[in-house]
Parts: sequence; C-alpha cells; structure tokens
Amino acid sequence: MIAHLLVALAVLLTAAKLGGVLAARLGQPPVLGELLAGVALGALPSAGVHGLEGLAHDPVLEALAELGVVLLLFEVGLSTRLASLVKVGASAFLVACIGVVVPMALGYGVGAWLLPEAGPLAHLFLGAALSATSVGITARVLRDMGRIGSPAGQIILGAAVIDDVLGLLVLAVMVGLAGGGGGSGTLAALAGVGAKAVGFLGAALVAGRWAAPRLFAVAARLRGQGVLFTLALVVCFGLSWAASAVELAPIVGAFAAGLVLEGVPFAELSGGEERLEERLTPLAAVLVPLFFVRMGLAVDLGALGTGSLALAGALSAAAIAGKQACALAVVTPGVDRLAVGLGMIPRGEVGLIFANIGMSLAAGGRPLLGPGAFAAIVAMVLVTTLVTPPLLRWRMGTAPAAAARPGPTVRAA
Repeated sequence: MIAHLLVALAVLLTAAKLGGVLAARLGQPPVLGELLAGVALGALPSAGVHGLEGLAHDPVLEALAELGVVLLLFEVGLSTRLASLVKVGASAFLVACIGVVVPMALGYGVGAWLLPEAGPLAHLFLGAALSATSVGITARVLRDMGRIGSPAGQIILGAAVIDDVLGLLVLAVMVGLAGGGGGSGTLAALAGVGAKAVGFLGAALVAGRWAAPRLFAVAARLRGQGVLFTLALVVCFGLSWAASAVELAPIVGAFAAGLVLEGVPFAELSGGEERLEERLTPLAAVLVPLFFVRMGLAVDLGALGTGSLALAGALSAAAIAGKQACALAVVTPGVDRLAVGLGMIPRGEVGLIFANIGMSLAAGGRPLLGPGAFAAIVAMVLVTTLVTPPLLRWRMGTAPAAAARPGPTVRAA
C-alpha cells in the first residue's frame, strides 16, 4: 500500500512540476501546465503505456488532492483584504455582480440546450462553473505589463476578488441544493441555502476575527516550535469541517478561515519576519499541484465526442461573452471598459474546483456532471486561460499612457 502510494506521489508531483515549469516558460500560468500534465498521464494507457490507470480514482490520492484544494482556498482567504474590497468602489462591485450573474445565466442556457436530459440542477452547476474569475492569472499578466496600478487594473483585480467570494457563495448554494435531495430548484430552497451560506460566512468572520487574535496571543506564550502555524491549520481544518457539517463545501470554510486569520499579526507573535502565507507555501506547493494534476487525470479524452466538443465550444463562448457584459457595469470615468471585460475572462483553478465538486455530487442516483460535461468544463478552462494573456497584452499594451498611473493597490488572491 505505502509503496504504491510513494510511487504514485513521485510520478504525479514530477509531472505537475515539469508541466508547471514548462507552462511558465511559455508565458502561461503554471496551473495550466499541471492540468495538461495530468491529461497527458491519463492518456498514456491509450498509447499503450500501462500501470497508471488507477491513479485517478485512488482514494488516498483523492484525499490528498482534496486537502490541497482546501489549502488553496485557505491561501486565497489569507491574501484577500476585506478593507481592499471596500476601497475599490462601486465599479468593482458592479463588475463582479454582472460577471457572476450573466455567465451563470448563459451557462444554464447552454446546459438546457445541449444537455436537456441532465436536469435543472446540472444546468445550474454548468452555469456556476462559468461564474468566478481566476484572479491569479489576470494579476500575473497585469503585473508583467506594469498595469496593475492602472484604473482598469484596479477594477479588474478588485472585481475578481469580490467575484471569487460570490462564486464561493454560489458553490455553497449548489452543494446545499444537491445535498437537499437533488435540488428542487424552488426559490424557497435556493433562498434557504443561500441564507445558510451567507450566515455561515458572517458568523465565522464575526466570531473568528474577534477570537483569533486572542487565541493566537495565548498560543504564542507556549513558545513551542510551530505552535502558531499548527494552530492556523487547526482553524482552517476546523472551519472546513464546520462548513461540511452544515452541508456546505469544505472549501467555503477554508476560505472563511483565511479571512479570519488575515488580520492576525503572525510574524509579530512568532518573533520572526515570516508571514503565515510564507509558512504555508511549502505545504501548499506540494499538495495544490497534486489537486490539478489529478484533475487532469480524471479527464476522459474518449468522452469528448461530438456532443462534448459542442458543449465545450458553447461553454467557452458563453464564458467569454458573459464576462464582456462586465464592461457595461464600469461607472468610473475614463476607464477602458473593454480591458475590464477581457481581464475578467480566465476561469483557471476556480472552474476546475467547480468541475471536481460537480463530479462528486449525485442527483437522481447518478453524478451531477458526467464525464462528457466534466471534460467540456476542463476544455472551457483551458480556452479561457489561454486566450486572456494575449488579449490583455493587445488591449492594455496599446492603452493610453495615462491609464497606467499608479493607484491604490489591491492584494490579489
């Protein structure tokens, strides 16, 4: 058992790191390389190379990968500044709201059109997978171009962070509806689960941000090695479990834990200069890529028949067009509206998380998202991730110089 696990981890981590490094050298986000590395490993049996067939469904690897995505959302919460969400103003909030509602509606329509037999909850999940922007990809492109402080850059980053919060609420509602017996789709059920998700996040933030500084101040007196970092992980895992206990996705709890601990003076209490995010990096650097390479492994290329390719194309078109509606919500004068719409396109890791959870949920005795729909979502993620950097460079690289004036920074997730 342990020998098999060790070999599997060695293979998957090597593939993930090589894929990530290659993608970075080609100017693409590492997550894209990790995902494609998993797809390549999953395709090896078709090429006559055997021995890796069971990795995609290995329960131990699955648990480690799920732990990786919990840590990923914990990192996102830690790097999300609540104060920054308020400072970016009305444009960012309106852009985020439009950027969730319109793609979700388009995705629902695509599902109802191409997968009529799947049911309303599956159609909602397809729409939800299109809702949240990957702030990391856009932030990297804007930083490389020196436009992260421009008015458009600030609105894009602020909206993407708010958009991620809204996306997690949407995910919590979807999981709650599925857990409630396949989701009746009634407004009452939707409102009830939504209220539960908002209530959980609100209670965790209010109670946690009051208790966390006091709890860590007491723990700092123990002066044991790694006590504060261990306590941070306990808070993360505890809130993840609490979210699961109230039938929300565990990553909602992990994100809430990050928001709770964001204000704790970790470096000051530990007597060092490292922030909590920096202590978390080595652990996340191992487990987070494992999640994405395993996601690639789960892609069944054989399931991408004509119907799935059509679904992938329609979802990609809906994902791109839906985010262009964000441009209509920009109320700040003088901002390049098209640049804002283009910056909101990439789905990245967020879409993959939605796809993974959709595969694990059941409705009517079968998975909410079948292999074909799962592969179509992954294809949509690849398309939106690939097209954003060149489009942003084209648009913002030719933007007026005045648009590059530095503004207040937004800490990206």
